[in-house]
Amino acid sequence: MTAAAIDFAPLVPWPWLIGLVALALGAAALAGVMRLNGWPWRAGAALVLAAALANPSLVREERDPLPDIAVLVTDASASMDVGGRRQAAEAVRDAARAAAEADPLLELVEAEIGDSPDGTRMYEALTAALSGVPRDRLAGVIVAGDGQFHDLPRDPAALRLPAPLHHAATGDPAARDRRLVIVEAARYALVGQPAAFTVRVEDDAVSGTAMVTFRVDGGPPQPARVRIGEDTRVEARIDRRGANVIEIEVEEGPEELSLVNNRAAVSVTGVRDRLRVLLVTGEPHNGARMWRDLLKSDPSVDLVHFTILRPPEKQDGVPIDELALIAFPTRELFAERLNEFDLVIFDRYRRRGIMPMLYFDYIARYVEDGGALLLTSGPPFAGPTSLYRTPLAAVIPARPSGAVIEGGFRPRPTAAGRRHPVTAGLAPESGEPQWGRWFRRIDAAPVGGAALLEAEDGGPLLVLARSGEGRAAMVLSDQTWLWARGFEGGGPYAEMFRRVAHWLMGEPDLDEERLTATAHDGRLGAERTTLSESAPPLEIEWPSGRRETVDMIPAGAPGRFAAAATYGDGETGLARLRSGDLTTVAALGPLNPREFADLRVDTDSLRPFAAHTGGGVFLAGDGDSAAAPAIRRTRPGASQAGRGWLGLQRNERYVVRAASQAPLLPALAVLLLTLGLMGYAWRREGR
Repeated sequence: MTAAAIDFAPLVPWPWLIGLVALALGAAALAGVMRLNGWPWRAGAALVLAAALANPSLVREERDPLPDIAVLVTDASASMDVGGRRQAAEAVRDAARAAAEADPLLELVEAEIGDSPDGTRMYEALTAALSGVPRDRLAGVIVAGDGQFHDLPRDPAALRLPAPLHHAATGDPAARDRRLVIVEAARYALVGQPAAFTVRVEDDAVSGTAMVTFRVDGGPPQPARVRIGEDTRVEARIDRRGANVIEIEVEEGPEELSLVNNRAAVSVTGVRDRLRVLLVTGEPHNGARMWRDLLKSDPSVDLVHFTILRPPEKQDGVPIDELALIAFPTRELFAERLNEFDLVIFDRYRRRGIMPMLYFDYIARYVEDGGALLLTSGPPFAGPTSLYRTPLAAVIPARPSGAVIEGGFRPRPTAAGRRHPVTAGLAPESGEPQWGRWFRRIDAAPVGGAALLEAEDGGPLLVLARSGEGRAAMVLSDQTWLWARGFEGGGPYAEMFRRVAHWLMGEPDLDEERLTATAHDGRLGAERTTLSESAPPLEIEWPSGRRETVDMIPAGAPGRFAAAATYGDGETGLARLRSGDLTTVAALGPLNPREFADLRVDTDSLRPFAAHTGGGVFLAGDGDSAAAPAIRRTRPGASQAGRGWLGLQRNERYVVRAASQAPLLPALAVLLLTLGLMGYAWRREGR
């Protein structure tokens, strides 16, 4: 393509040239007013001289036009799987490609919006696509998607587009959907107390009420009815410490785009308030202070400790007013305030008539209803004053034979103890120093529980058992304090009995039968803790409804089994896992993806940006009815959108391949013309 233009290269600065021309024209005008002969010819000579000083030249250029660039941003996120939205986006893409192929002066740059934990990032994808596009060659931007974009700036001018932005909305804007919204959710809750949530069910099709179901860690459903369109406060009880995943699901509505946004989940961390422990020491002995120090060292424990120093039967003649003792508050502790304690410990306690039998029955019921009891025994446990001869026998996990065995022995974990989280990993390895010896134990037989420690002859030393809703533990020796003192190297006194206390108070990480799962980077891993030699297979129900069964294999440590499975990008939500009677859930990706929060077509999200740049918003339909708007080339400043068509402007940019330049006023011609005009003016004036 050849183009010609006149170029000026003034020999003097333009201000000077303009001043000289103005001065000459002013003088000529004055001469004309005074009716002097020859003034027109002098004015002509001044103009010719000014033109010569402007130095005009004719420039001829050989130009190669540069194609304009259109940017197409296609939404390829998971919400585009609803209905036939992807087909509509493909129709828009095919139309843009066809326009670029038919016009040699139009190039197409394509970008896709992928899945992100933060929703559909349209602005981010558009900014990346524009980074390599010269703004003076931008013909326009076409966005094909459902309009649910989550990173748009508030100010439409923030895009700084010199060309129109058009939105081809994919999907049916008249389609209606039911969705569940978590308005407010507690992040922490006290164990044993309800966690409060505020939920709202939104439905474009109906009004009235809807049934909402809660599940805590995959447990039994807890239904609640809420009114559609209104914020409703509901509660779910938190029964375990640590992370609790609460699933919330609303029943299917009359019209649904997808059921994926009928479900939501929140993670609530269960925390205990101050743990209250009641320690009753039956008589002073070497190990009493060890138990007190162990419990006081835990900052989360509030300890109430009583030691019976003077039994009622003691008669030594000391006046009552000289005794620095208080009466043991049995009624207050065991009748009025027993349920305020998380754990009750009887340390070498014997029946002395201090507590009525009825109070032992209260303690047994306390355990059955979810309380915790720890007994540390001495020789009295084998005799007639044993606590086993009270109603507590119903929850005590070991039955004494009546024998007290004296002599040194080294405690060791049983087969169950090597698997149980309370004692697992504590035993010394081969070649390491062994635990120190104890010198007395109470012979007993476990009753419905598991013996975790035993003597060298197989006699139980530590027995744990569940009783009703509660838990009980029995230590069948009063020599544990030797470990705390470091006798013969000691043993894991603090760690072991800290675990015992926390197991009794329901620490989930110490449960002997436990199933946990985690998901990360497309891999789902599950761990099973059990006292059995093998673990049932892992049954997985993926968020999509697909089911899979994976074998649990030994994970190295005794009683530990593991399984793993992989999942794709399409599996987003909660996976439900089951191994035998145990169930749990794992979140694949974010608990409540913004991508699925609202699946309706939004034709208003990009409307301010289209209006600011002169573009338009079009309905591309979905499925078989998808129809892309026609594409036209337009001039800058002209209308860029109309009924059923969108415009991509022509910028007419080019590069110069070759150029030639020729002066329009040769110096000799200018000199002769100026002298001629001046001479003729003098001649006229001479007459």
